[in-house]
Amino acid sequence: MTPFLGEVIGTMVLILFGGGVVGGVVLRQSKAEGAGWIVITAGWGMGVAVAVYMVGGISGAHINPAVTLGLAIADAFPWADVPLYIAGQFLGAFIGAVLVWLHYYPHWEKTPDPAVKRAVFATDPAIAHGPANLFSEVLGSFILVLGVLAIGANQFTEGMFPLVVGLLVFAIGLSMGGTTGYAINPARDLGPRIAHALLPIAGKGPSGWRYAWVPVAGPCIGGLLGGVFYRAVF
Repeated sequence: MTPFLGEVIGTMVLILFGGGVVGGVVLRQSKAEGAGWIVITAGWGMGVAVAVYMVGGISGAHINPAVTLGLAIADAFPWADVPLYIAGQFLGAFIGAVLVWLHYYPHWEKTPDPAVKRAVFATDPAIAHGPANLFSEVLGSFILVLGVLAIGANQFTEGMFPLVVGLLVFAIGLSMGGTTGYAINPARDLGPRIAHALLPIAGKGPSGWRYAWVPVAGPCIGGLLGGVFYRAVF
């Protein structure tokens, strides 16, 4: 298996778990309907851990362009491989979103609110405020990349690295995710948003393109800053 395919599969698994837990909580007549924010953040965190355990030995399991950019600017990953990794991440995120749509197929028609359906695929701010929303995504992604680099360099996390990174994502969601839904991953948001736009989802509304730049630009900026900070300080 090539690193490109590893990133495709890893990101697909991430979205299957992450988008899947959101679907379970928000879609009508799901047995998990109304389970709440802690369930959603736990699902995303464990999705990260499973994906890293699954393909970490193949590609390093970046599964996030912000992580790839952060590692590259910290001299922990070759810039020449960045485009290939990011392409695999976006493709995997799109495929994962299609699988989530199929998994919940009868529930789309039962769910009347188009915004709820879109939330299974992509993020939206709790309060629309461009600068504040961008800052939230930058800060969350900065902490993510800084944490990934620091945890990876810590000998005490050997063998536990995927689980600890999953807990890091869980913590970011709990502590900082309430403002924007914590995309902290351009592929996680844009790939499924494109899937939302293309798929014949029953009763879907617009895909929220006016906001779509924030969960792409914010994580990229935050990831680069995280890599620069780690290189300068650690």
